[in-house]
Amino acid sequence: MKAAVITFPGSNCDRDLAVAFEAAGAEVVRVWHKDTDLPAGVDVVGVPGGFSFGDYLRCGAIAARSPIAGAMIRHAERGGYVLGICNGFQVLTETGLLPGALMRNAGLKFICRPVELSVATADSAFTAGWAVGDVVRFPIAHHDGNYTADPDTLARLRAEDRVAFTYLENPNGSMADIAGVLSDNRRVLGLMPHPERAVDPAQGGTDGMGMFRSLLGAMALV
Repeated sequence: MKAAVITFPGSNCDRDLAVAFEAAGAEVVRVWHKDTDLPAGVDVVGVPGGFSFGDYLRCGAIAARSPIAGAMIRHAERGGYVLGICNGFQVLTETGLLPGALMRNAGLKFICRPVELSVATADSAFTAGWAVGDVVRFPIAHHDGNYTADPDTLARLRAEDRVAFTYLENPNGSMADIAGVLSDNRRVLGLMPHPERAVDPAQGGTDGMGMFRSLLGAMALV
């Protein structure tokens, strides 16, 4: 598996994401926001957490209009995989690759702590290593993680089994306790918690490695 990890001005989890992909056995290439194309042979694009462009306008809004975003969208439209974490999730909603929006936390405060999630679907390359109902523990660190969508979108996500993870105890007010959602072709995942910060015992747990190994396994079957 070849993974491209994007860096925007203000990204602060790009190295963490690259390390997690490498620990799972992937070849990793780093990509700058002003690049106009992805490197040849990329299987999955990682859009990291942080505060791209200082969260001006809306979180992820400027990054979604950067030169590399066009290449990422074309990659997704060809059926390539994309993983957006935290700010990366915000970027993916701003590009239109995922539905809904990430709003200010219900408590109006930045939240930084581990949370427990329930795996809501195992029918994706990102979650195939788990069973529905498995509980995983990932850290969160966000101010605008309140997933919001109109009733029709929420109904469609449920009907199409596109909710990837839900919070056991909702920390931010997200509708339907949603922590992560999939695109309609199931190859794009946006996730607010940070699996890349849970891949080594020194980080307090390794539950996140399940996602990266699951992706690697999906690539091996192609």
